[in-house]
Amino acid sequence: MSHRNAPASESRHGLFSFLAPAPHIAPLPPEKIDPAYKRLRWQVFAGIFIGYAAFYLVRNNLALAMPDILKEYPGRFTKAQLGTGLTAVIVAYGLSKFIMGSVSDRSNPRRFLPLGLLLSAGVIAVFGSVKAVYASLAVIVALSALNGWVNGMGWPPCGKTMVHWYSSRERGRVVSFWNVAHNVGGMLITGIGTAGMFLFHDWGAKFYLNAIVAAGIAVLAWFLMRDTPQSCGLPPIEVYKNDYPPAYSARNERVLSFREIFFQNVFNNPALWAIAIANAFVYFVRYGVVSWVPVYLETAKHLSVKESSIAWSLFEFAAIPGTLLCGWVSDRLFKGRRAPATILFMALTLVGILLYWININGPVWLDYVALFTAGFFIYGPVMLIGLHALELVPKKAAGTAAGFTGLFGNTIGGGAAGAGVGWIADHFQWHGVFLTMTVCCLLTMLFSAMSLGGRPKDTGA
Repeated sequence: MSHRNAPASESRHGLFSFLAPAPHIAPLPPEKIDPAYKRLRWQVFAGIFIGYAAFYLVRNNLALAMPDILKEYPGRFTKAQLGTGLTAVIVAYGLSKFIMGSVSDRSNPRRFLPLGLLLSAGVIAVFGSVKAVYASLAVIVALSALNGWVNGMGWPPCGKTMVHWYSSRERGRVVSFWNVAHNVGGMLITGIGTAGMFLFHDWGAKFYLNAIVAAGIAVLAWFLMRDTPQSCGLPPIEVYKNDYPPAYSARNERVLSFREIFFQNVFNNPALWAIAIANAFVYFVRYGVVSWVPVYLETAKHLSVKESSIAWSLFEFAAIPGTLLCGWVSDRLFKGRRAPATILFMALTLVGILLYWININGPVWLDYVALFTAGFFIYGPVMLIGLHALELVPKKAAGTAAGFTGLFGNTIGGGAAGAGVGWIADHFQWHGVFLTMTVCCLLTMLFSAMSLGGRPKDTGA
């Protein structure tokens, strides 16, 4: 007799068969469950941490290289035109995060994540090694959109993995630690890219050296990651931790149909809509700052590449302690309520934005302080909204819920921060940009306040 519970997708062929969820296997003996769970949880977490950090090595490279492109091809592109490339990345990423999130919910994350990372690395390698790309804005935008799409295969399998391997009571802490992967990757992209430029005497290395590193990490992530605990002979995390969310039953462990995911758990979820809208404004501020650090500091303030790289890295580095603090504040101070912490941290983000604004003609050290402050606080709300989305649906719909909020954040907010910021800077100068980011901070707080009465929940399908 076979101990496998073959999923319905087992009969698929080609790519769908390759991505199909791993089958459940015979349970391990009771004495082996605890040591296996402890070892695999650390291993799986390491896999999704380094895997997701590597997606950042091959996502925002165009923003890093924009000053070089403007210098190499004077008069060929405006800031707004190149900004459409940034918009293409972010919009395609947001759409993919939603659509591919639903595919991820019905796939094996161990294969899904590395595949997306390898594809993204391939596209970025073309940006750096084939300079003919820069003969046409249309080619830049098309490749940027393609990269955004395959890059969107990173977040959903990570969210799915965390809800399967970590229980409700520990998830806030775990997600905040994992969220640091955003910033590790965000810091390393500048370091690797700048090192590559000086090593190869080619600004294209800002693309292809990052791509090589990301491809190596994709292979390592595959060795570390696993699908569900049941695919390793372990019980569900709720059983292992004796931590059962409301209405939990065996139905929570079955793969949901696309109709159940979208129409029963996502589209009819008012709280999910509220935090998704708030996420759009969060992402405008986030990308409105980080994507334009090199251009703003090097063209408006005439700082060096080294100084703008330091500023970028400070923004990303500050997010590490800030995100961890936000997770602690949300779990301990606000007892698992995400909205109050989001409002608090967005208010403090606004302080950093205002300081960055008033220092438009001031010393560079004050820019460093402003970006450190903004970076310290902005990633807390980014993390909390993603976590809240995971908690508002069954875990078999977690990837789609995360993708839904990401759709608003990346496509609307992040997309507007690409060409939108470039257009505002061209027509209303940088004062217009900072005013817009100030309004977005306030709107984030407003929409987050609409969910103040809600609490995290995990319902069955």
